[in-house]
Order: sequence, then C-alpha cells, then structure tokens
Amino acid sequence: MLLIIIAIIISYLAGSIPTAYLFGRAKGIDIRRHGSGNVGATNALRVLGKGIGITVLILDILKGVIAVIVLGDIVVGLGEHLPAETVRILIAISCICGHNWTIFLRFKGGKGIATTLGALIGLAARIPGLGFILGILVLAWLVTFVFSRIVSLSSVVATLFFPVLTIIFNQSTVVITASFILCAFSLFRHKANLSRILQGKEARLSFKKSA
Repeated sequence: MLLIIIAIIISYLAGSIPTAYLFGRAKGIDIRRHGSGNVGATNALRVLGKGIGITVLILDILKGVIAVIVLGDIVVGLGEHLPAETVRILIAISCICGHNWTIFLRFKGGKGIATTLGALIGLAARIPGLGFILGILVLAWLVTFVFSRIVSLSSVVATLFFPVLTIIFNQSTVVITASFILCAFSLFRHKANLSRILQGKEARLSFKKSA
C-alpha cells in the first residue's frame, strides 16, 4: 500500500507541472494575468500563440498518459494488493488533480481537460472497452466544437457523456465511479465558463492569428 501512496504523490506532482505557466514565463509573460487567466492549453494558444499552445496541449496530455501507463505499470508489476484497474485509476485521478490544483501555483491550475484526455488514453490502453468509449467522447468534443467554436462547451459536453457511456457499455463499478468523479471535476472547473455560456459571453476560439 505504501508503494501506491508514493505513486499517487508522484502522479500528483507530475500533473502539477504548470506547462502553460512555464512557457509563458520563458517569454516574460505571466499567463495568469492575460486572456482567461487560466494556465491551460486554450489560454496558452490565445496568449502565447499556436506553436506554444499546441506544445502545451501535447505536454499536458502526455502527463496523463505517462502517469497511467509508465507509473501504473511499475506499481502493478510490483504486485500491489489492489486490482490493477483501481491502481491505474487512482494514479489517473491524482495526476488530473495535480493539473487542476497545482501545488506550484498555490493550488490554482488549469481546467484539466487535456490531462484528463491523456489519462483516459492511458487507461484505454490497459482497460478493455474503454478505447471505444474514449473515441465517442472525442467525437462528441469535435462535433460540439465544430458547431460552437467554444472549447469549454465542447469539453463539458464530452465529459457529461462519459458516465453515461460507462454505464451503457457495462464498465466496472470502479470505472463508472471514476467517470462520475472526472465529470464532476470538469463541471466544477468550468463553473465560470458555464455562466458565460448562458449569458452568451463565452469567447469562441479563432485560428486566424498566429504567434
């Protein structure tokens, strides 16, 4: 059990690495004081340009993938008592928590969607049936974004589908529980965005400007 606790802490710290903030600082910009003030890929795209925005997106996704697969494989391989599925999900949630509430920025992080995607990619590589569900979630995100051009709305729609799909496709109790937790995370982190969406004030993402 001690090994699992250590893995959870390491995963949290890895998730806590504020990539958007660090790239902004490298350019002399505190991203928290620009755009939406969020330290995530979307605000990095708006404030720092396409190149950095895409880089931040990829790195935030990789945080989740590496935590679940690499760290998960190490812990599972050492034969811990908890089921492998449970171990990986605990690591995934910890990594996402790190991104959302990073210890390096006084527990004020990003919205967690990119890191959640990365964690789900890692889980899908190890949990049967989850890959198909992930594909539907990505499709839901893309369809919503094509029609709205609103990243936050697309993210919320996709995460709302997650628990529904895990139930429909008969995933395990621990996966279903995790899906509700991650959905709650997304709704909580997007409270302000949802309010602006209802008011018709949420910004739409434009790709016209370049870095």
